[in-house]
Amino acid sequence: MKLHSLRPAKGAVKKEKRLGRGEASGKGGTSTKGNKGHQSRSGFKNKIGHEGGQMPIQRRIPKRGFKNNNRIEFKVINLGQVEAIAEKYGITEFNLENLYVNGLISKTDKVKILGNGELKNKFGFKVNAVSEKAKAAIEAAGGTVEILK
Repeated sequence: MKLHSLRPAKGAVKKEKRLGRGEASGKGGTSTKGNKGHQSRSGFKNKIGHEGGQMPIQRRIPKRGFKNNNRIEFKVINLGQVEAIAEKYGITEFNLENLYVNGLISKTDKVKILGNGELKNKFGFKVNAVSEKAKAAIEAAGGTVEILK
């Protein structure tokens, strides 16, 4: 096999459809665009969601639910994860800066501690929110909780 003898597989390369090159081509005259109307004009672009006069799907299907614009999204850390995170990253104080430096949250994230799991060692927490169950478990283990504004 030589480089000059390489060819694409048979049927892999198709000829380009040449529009508006005479009646003999079968695609002359109106260039397969039909007669008149905005779709046959130059510069026509189909809008996203346009279905040719049929009611578009985003208008056929009813709206459902509610999106609360004032919702505060928290990054959640359960008490069951705290031991593993502390061991892996060597953290004793769980504050936003330590979590950000170790790549666990992004700069603008808010953190909430939830009470799923057990806490054996004592840790300090300076976070945006803590559940009641988590707060009780942290204080029972001898840790401290400070809620940031």
